[in-house]
Amino acid sequence: MSSVPTLTTTSYAILGLLAVKPWTTHELVQQVDRSLRRIWPRARSKLYEEPKKLVAHGYARATDDSVGRRPRTRYTITAQGRRALAEWLSQPGDGPVLECEQLVKIHLADSGTKADVLANLEAMRTWVLDQNAENLATARAYLEHRGTFPERAALNQLPGRFLTDYYVTVARWVDWATRVVENWPDDVSQAPFDTAVAQDGVRLAESVRQLLDRREDPEA
Repeated sequence: MSSVPTLTTTSYAILGLLAVKPWTTHELVQQVDRSLRRIWPRARSKLYEEPKKLVAHGYARATDDSVGRRPRTRYTITAQGRRALAEWLSQPGDGPVLECEQLVKIHLADSGTKADVLANLEAMRTWVLDQNAENLATARAYLEHRGTFPERAALNQLPGRFLTDYYVTVARWVDWATRVVENWPDDVSQAPFDTAVAQDGVRLAESVRQLLDRREDPEA
């Protein structure tokens, strides 16, 4: 007898979407792409298995929703699934994990060329413009009361603002780094260390604690 598959964060993300409304597997994958891909990227092939896991745990039920000869299954959250979702949500999750191949290549560019650094910065510029185009369209839709789930607008605004701040940070960094590297010698190992930039970095790092301590200080 096979064991019941272990649930992951992705499993609970799918369960959370089922708490919003019933979906077919294809609809779920599309919704993950629209609403979660930028904060929880996962391969589409993996997503198709998640609803079956939830059914195996009794957290969702599957019903036939075929259209003509095309087989289709629709998934609906169960009462047990809602309890499990609430329990999972009550436990703090892990923090962000940054993964950026372009930064890795820039970090190791003393084995390459100045042109390599500039090419990666240009690639980051293209990436952030592409990502923010979708982000901006979504923000405008909710501002104009055209959001897909208006009843969830306040909740969607929280991760939406995080992503906006993130893209702004990347854009500002790319602009700054490009201007810096353009003035470097071709041999990047001979690039000058900027003490003023380092001092500003220390100041910004020290400000993190001050920002987070504000909510404990009623006078702030």
